[in-house]
Amino acid sequence: MEGPTLYAISDLHIAYAENREILEGIRPEHDGDWLIVAGDVGELFADVEWALGLLAGRFAKVIWAPGNHELWTPREDPVQLRGEARYRRLVEVCRGLGVVTPEDDYPVWTGRGGPVVVAPLFLLYDYSFRMPGLTTKEASLAHAYEVGVVCTDEILLHPDPYPSRDAWCRARVAETERRLAEVDPGLRTVLVNHFPLVREPTRVLRYPEFAQWCGTDLTADWHLRHRAAVAVYGHLHIPRTTWHDGVRFEEVSVGYPREWRWRSAPPGRLRRVLG
Repeated sequence: MEGPTLYAISDLHIAYAENREILEGIRPEHDGDWLIVAGDVGELFADVEWALGLLAGRFAKVIWAPGNHELWTPREDPVQLRGEARYRRLVEVCRGLGVVTPEDDYPVWTGRGGPVVVAPLFLLYDYSFRMPGLTTKEASLAHAYEVGVVCTDEILLHPDPYPSRDAWCRARVAETERRLAEVDPGLRTVLVNHFPLVREPTRVLRYPEFAQWCGTDLTADWHLRHRAAVAVYGHLHIPRTTWHDGVRFEEVSVGYPREWRWRSAPPGRLRRVLG
């Protein structure tokens, strides 16, 4: 048997029966396999806890970075926490399950391709991935509303206690930069964020207005500054491998059932990151 592998997946969206079936079928190939879950497990608090618990019981280590959907506060969710309070409660739940979060010490993968520091990040977005000619957040949002391409985050993702989602993003970027600066400079990293760290992957979106909810220009050079061997992300529902400045970027999302017909490979395959 081959040695352990570091795998990744994201955007499980287990509110869909087809996606829940995919989740229930995910299993390691080796007792030492690790799994990165790069956000958007689901919207309901109980669903997220159940899914991560299932995976934590199967893999040697599960590493989670939140997506925007986990941070929603749906009306039907008994857990009505908002913003930072919701995120912190999710962190508590993950710790109870043994799942690594962005608030924990970054684990070091020592299998094939290692040693590397696996760093789950929580960064959000700041509306800086704007369309050409739109120089402000206000203009970008106004155009999105005009053409009818508006992320549900504008209704369900509350930034409390921050005044805005972009303010929360800037705070997260500053805190995360501090954490990453403390990583052993002799080690490479696997940077895990729900949103892409660079803008280029959003260029292929069918609706380019949506890019403003997909990341921040503040992280444009992080894959270089923080010595990334691989950058893992989801959110775009366009699973693929791209290279930026010689660094491999892996979009690892499952996405929605209606999107699968356009793909050449079946949905739900774990993406090999290292090993």
